[in-house]
Amino acid sequence: MGERPQQEQASPEARKRIRESFDRQGLMAHLGARITHVGPGRVHIELPARPEVTQQHGYVHAGATSAIADSAGGYAALTLFPEESDVLTVEYKINLLAPAAGDHLEAIGIVLKPGRTLTVCQLEVYGVRGDGERKLVANGQQTLIRVDRPAK
Repeated sequence: MGERPQQEQASPEARKRIRESFDRQGLMAHLGARITHVGPGRVHIELPARPEVTQQHGYVHAGATSAIADSAGGYAALTLFPEESDVLTVEYKINLLAPAAGDHLEAIGIVLKPGRTLTVCQLEVYGVRGDGERKLVANGQQTLIRVDRPAK
């Protein structure tokens, strides 16, 4: 597969807010995931394939695959809301299309329909090999609710 085009970047303020929030997520830290792109309505998260995140056959576990997809969609939605907002997942559905294999997984969350209260995102997860070959291993859809951050 050829080079992917450069993605549009979110504002520096939005990127900082998203990264600071991501850094507070214990599960993402535990899994070893990291954000690699923050754009308006689009976030990419990578998860290195390592024994601690695999299932019994050596593939990345569906729970880890689903977790990075859920977070990518949530942060994609958050890029479109003001600083005093947060989002929570209302529901998501994910289809596991192929064994999650590769040197790392890349989850991409893309806002399909932003709303004042509910936002719908598309979720994609790719298995990426060291030579750059990418294979779609999961896809799904997610609904999120916008909530106001509690006053401090």
